[in-house]
Amino acid sequence: MSVTVRVPAKVNVQLAVGAARPDGFHDLANVFLAVGLYDEVTVTPADELRVTCAGPDAAQVPLDHTNLAARAAIALAGRRGIEPAVHIHIDKDIPVAGGMAGGSADGAGALLACNTLWNAGASRVELLSICAELGSDVPFSLVGGAALGIGRGEQLTVLEVGGTFCWVFAMAERGLSTPAVFREFDRLAEGREIPEPVASADLLQALAKGDVEALAAAVSNDLQPAALSLFPELADTLGAGRGAGALAALVSGSGPTTAFLTRDAESAEKVAAALRASGTCRSVRTAAGPVPGAMVI
Repeated sequence: MSVTVRVPAKVNVQLAVGAARPDGFHDLANVFLAVGLYDEVTVTPADELRVTCAGPDAAQVPLDHTNLAARAAIALAGRRGIEPAVHIHIDKDIPVAGGMAGGSADGAGALLACNTLWNAGASRVELLSICAELGSDVPFSLVGGAALGIGRGEQLTVLEVGGTFCWVFAMAERGLSTPAVFREFDRLAEGREIPEPVASADLLQALAKGDVEALAAAVSNDLQPAALSLFPELADTLGAGRGAGALAALVSGSGPTTAFLTRDAESAEKVAAALRASGTCRSVRTAAGPVPGAMVI
């Protein structure tokens, strides 16, 4: 018997970042939207824990116990006093090191899959607790839809969304390290007061109403200057998308994937075609959201 879980990517429609805390983390106001790019995580009983991966950029995915999917299996097995003896296979379609929470998605997917395979009986609350231990974005990968994350981003409040939003994502030629982007944020912020991160009332209202133009006017990412400082070529990609008619253009999370909000699916295809022709990115995908979180299929 095996269990397969499908789990989506995310885009941050707002990422407000506070000053560095004593523990090295930053308080966030992180508005997540799950979008229709998916990894599928399959777990099968095995003699010992092992991880395999296939799909675009699979060679960049760690296959040892540092992989969040492996860590999820170990964490749940530890709570139940069993051996995490499973083969975890990841069919990867979410960009790797792209600021779209692909690794977090795999962690959430493996956790739900192992809970199902082992009949472990972990409640939603317990699963979310394990997710928060694994990483700041992992709880949202389990929940999906739209949510506001505070603290490190792991304390979630589900948000109502009044429509579907169409996006284009441009994948960069190389990755960006999330810790490196936060370090650059701290360096750029040195000597100035960093306000407490709060969710934008205009943005939350735009989501609730399904108002794409209002959402376009409200999206923001406090990590974008740091990402651009480390990867200046991303400015060319952002400019190409705006020039092709995107309503809004921003770096997704810590990058380097860039995200473009469009009026509708037809506009998304036009922006995608222009980005492919621009020579400013490695590949381009379209997706809409919100979509559900991790789900057994």
